[in-house]
Amino acid sequence: MFKRDPLSLHPILVREVARALSGIFIENRHADKVIEYALKQNPKAGSRDRAFIAETTYLVVRYYRFFCAVLGEEPKSFAGFWRLIGIAMLVHPDVNARRDSLPDWEEFEDIKPDVVRAKAEKLLENRAMAESIPDWLDAVGTQELGDLWPATLHALNEPARVVLRTNTLKTTRADLQKRLLEEEVETEPVGEGDALVLVKRKNVFLTKAFKAGLFELQDYSSQQVAALLAPEPGMRVVDACAGGGGKALHLAALMQNKGNLIALDTVGWKLDALRLRARRAGASNIEARAIESRKVVKRLYGTADRLLLDVPCSGLGVLRRNPDSKWKLSEESIASLRQTQQEILQQYSPILKPGGRMLYATCSILPSENTEQVKAFLASEAGKNFRLLTERSILPQDEGFDGFFLALLEKQSEINI
Repeated sequence: MFKRDPLSLHPILVREVARALSGIFIENRHADKVIEYALKQNPKAGSRDRAFIAETTYLVVRYYRFFCAVLGEEPKSFAGFWRLIGIAMLVHPDVNARRDSLPDWEEFEDIKPDVVRAKAEKLLENRAMAESIPDWLDAVGTQELGDLWPATLHALNEPARVVLRTNTLKTTRADLQKRLLEEEVETEPVGEGDALVLVKRKNVFLTKAFKAGLFELQDYSSQQVAALLAPEPGMRVVDACAGGGGKALHLAALMQNKGNLIALDTVGWKLDALRLRARRAGASNIEARAIESRKVVKRLYGTADRLLLDVPCSGLGVLRRNPDSKWKLSEESIASLRQTQQEILQQYSPILKPGGRMLYATCSILPSENTEQVKAFLASEAGKNFRLLTERSILPQDEGFDGFFLALLEKQSEINI
């Protein structure tokens, strides 16, 4: 069935990519979990082969609409995904990565490179098709971001850089950089804080430095959240939407393990993951609590010096990391998320003490999830005692990191109103 590809496109690797794509688009599983599983199933694969599986899978997911349009249909079978991979090889967005021909394999026998390229060139005239997003999302982005949308959209299709956050409970950025270099992981510092960017992709989870809890993976934009909230040692801090705890761990480090950090979430298994991460990081001041009823939140009213609301959002600012999410989103789901965001602002903001500070954060780029939500909160009864100190919108093209929004608010005492 197979002949050896003279350009070293190995059938076993293509099969793994096709299997991963089938899991993502037919079984509706999350891309990162599918790829993680695929790599675990191939433990003996070398670094180049593992990179091929991950990068090719993400490439097809990122440009799924475009590749399907060139193919003429969405794959409905395992064989269909083989053909889609062949299309991706011929019209790869990076011209330098395109192939002149495909291997003489049965799965590729009806693909004509010249016909494929001519069709692709015509389709590239449509922006939504070229950037491979749904038409409705292109319309929303244009409406909300205007002239900024084309550059934003293009940046969201670029592969994400790998960024580490130094765990200052155990080491310094300079020392971590030296430790990683000893393990053949080259990094570069970015910004004035604790971030390091990998010069070349590597599986850093296998390093001794990671196992020792010296760093976490966390995008540079995400690291700005805890830094802006600026908790001090000895404070009571509440992370009300903690999830897996990346920002909670950063807060704990800034607090130098002094004080009380309460991490809340409605999903218990995420808090279990946080507890494991906290143990490795040596973050001993984190108390994880599941939100099983409104009482859990109400018992905290008026007790926190700092409050982080990293709310559920569309995730459009992190599409380069989660490209499959654009195929799962809809206008209706974003509208529902906006309602949830405002409910969290209304119901959780009383956790803060007078004089305390609250940070509202999303990994979205849409003003309707960001500035407009803050304005609506400040105009409401719940927000009447708050004032906006600063807000920042980070677009992915600004510095090449994730899109994020941060708004820092202060709760004033009744006497000052």
